[in-house]
Amino acid sequence: MTADVVTVPPETPVMAMARLLADRGISAVPVVDAQGQVLGVVTEADLIRRLAGEADKPTGWFASLFGNQERDAERYARTHGVTARDVMTAEVVAVDPDTLASQVAHMMEDRGIRRVVVTQDGKLKGLVSRADLLRALVGPPPEGGEFPDERIRRAVMAAMKKEPWADTFYTLVEVNNGIVEFHGFSRSAAVQRGLRVLAENVPGVKGVVDNTQPMPAYLFASS
Repeated sequence: MTADVVTVPPETPVMAMARLLADRGISAVPVVDAQGQVLGVVTEADLIRRLAGEADKPTGWFASLFGNQERDAERYARTHGVTARDVMTAEVVAVDPDTLASQVAHMMEDRGIRRVVVTQDGKLKGLVSRADLLRALVGPPPEGGEFPDERIRRAVMAAMKKEPWADTFYTLVEVNNGIVEFHGFSRSAAVQRGLRVLAENVPGVKGVVDNTQPMPAYLFASS
């Protein structure tokens, strides 16, 4: 995570935040109260939405008959607000400092978000962005220069257990000098390809060898 995070109080003017993002080259800024509690996040998208809101045309009386007053009022506040409190995204996705990078990546992918805040007891500790995850992905290997084979094997097995198409019962995993070897049976060529890609995405893997055999018909019937 990025621990040195620029924050703003909820009363910060919109234009001041726009200049802050532009001057610092950042895409979002957390909004915190006097106690350090996270109230929300103002992103580039929030500010662009605010700018676009200035060009909104007044809703006609006929269209207003079929509108949602609560939703429309909320949208008006976000697109015409003048402070961080008005335009921020209040539904912030937060994780604790011990959350695994892989879990954060899955969270971003599942929710279609670009960043999560790191909090402890509700107080901001840092920010994890997609750029932070990429830096972690291409970062240096552990001290000593190598990933232990058993660590790689456990990581491959853990990744397989998350995929419904991967079979950890009939497909065995061995790792020798960073080379992942699959043994046992696999259901199809598509599964073999998926296993290869899965293993290649595990840090420390130097290569993949597929020694699996087509699953016998009697195993198909019993599984």
